[in-house]
Amino acid sequence: MESNSQESRIILALQALKNDSKLTSQRAAKVYNVLCRTLSYRRAGRLSRRDIQPKSRKLTDLEESVIVQYILDLDSKGFPPRLCSVEDIANRLLAERNARRVGTR
Repeated sequence: MESNSQESRIILALQALKNDSKLTSQRAAKVYNVLCRTLSYRRAGRLSRRDIQPKSRKLTDLEESVIVQYILDLDSKGFPPRLCSVEDIANRLLAERNARRVGTR
């Protein structure tokens, strides 16, 4: 919950800096109770940590949506999705682009 309020304070500080040309980054950071360095990074265009895709992620958004659609399709037909079949589909998708197989976790 704290990160949501922190993120909203950063957004408000960035909007204040955009609207008021006389406002400095240090002053905006103090007024909105955020770190000055974080504010300057965001102002320069750096994304927040939660918006950055982890490097360990193997499947793309499209591949994940294909797997979810497959699971929903199985469920609508009355079949329970098995972990081994979902893992097999993920490995087939990864094999198409010569990526490493999914792990046990």
